[in-house]
Amino acid sequence: MKKKHISFELQIFEDSSELSQMEQNLLHQADAARLNAYAPYSKFKVGAAVLLENGEVVIGNNQENAAYPAGLCAERVAVFQAGAKYPGVAIKCLAISAGSELMENTEPAAPCGNCRQSIVEYEQKQETPIPILLKAQNNIVFRCPSMADILPLAFNGSFLGDS
Repeated sequence: MKKKHISFELQIFEDSSELSQMEQNLLHQADAARLNAYAPYSKFKVGAAVLLENGEVVIGNNQENAAYPAGLCAERVAVFQAGAKYPGVAIKCLAISAGSELMENTEPAAPCGNCRQSIVEYEQKQETPIPILLKAQNNIVFRCPSMADILPLAFNGSFLGDS
């Protein structure tokens, strides 16, 4: 038997003002997108902003549906829209702002498994990591260097015979 330890380093910022101006601007756009989320059932709103290599920013927010799980998460809305509108343009950074209308979340919420899988595939496609900024309502921010870090052992095309 062999053992393998999998870990990653996470940067924690007590306030978003500690980030670069570009990262602050991206989080501001994710915050604005969160305010327009459609979350009448969960009361948990999420906004996402994707910065592309060409300088464009594409936003998304969660869109719920009474027929769970027919809705979409903010991250996938933004990333899929970026892929559709700007095919072949690499994602430089993804900012996510999440919060409940019922309580204050004191730690940033990480993407769900479906979003992690979708985003890690974009990393594999563009052959570069996508840094992720996760922001809580109290302005604490986590910076992850890559989606692959928070989805170790990700499923990919090599399992399907693709190289």
